[in-house]
Amino acid sequence: MLLISCPNCGSRDETEFHYGGQAHVAYPENPNELNDREWAEFLFYRDNTKGAFAERWLHSTGCRQWFNMLRDTVTYDIQAVYPMGTPRPAAAPAAPESGTASLAADSTTTGTAAPSISGTSTSAPSISATGTTASTTAPEGATK
Repeated sequence: MLLISCPNCGSRDETEFHYGGQAHVAYPENPNELNDREWAEFLFYRDNTKGAFAERWLHSTGCRQWFNMLRDTVTYDIQAVYPMGTPRPAAAPAAPESGTASLAADSTTTGTAAPSISGTSTSAPSISATGTTASTTAPEGATK
């Protein structure tokens, strides 16, 4: 869940907002002169940017005002929130990728949390040609 900072109301939960599509899409100067293909491109064709993307948002359950947001579409990081009608701010430089996984040896996020089985045998008992089970010794510390 995102925490979105409304320019009028402050930080609020994402559920209070509605996405309004790509920001800064210019309305055609002479809409009566557009053919069907040009109208379709204006109405339906939008950028599908990987990285910083300018979006329109409506604070539908709060102040009911529209605003623009610059958000990274990969990491969901909100880089800027700015009022409608103002130019898009420059994109923040991409931060180096860093995880939040623990580096501890017993961490479940590193895949090394399984108990050590170095002292136990994982092979099945061998069976001789006569059908009898060959004698195997139990690992050290095993109970009888």
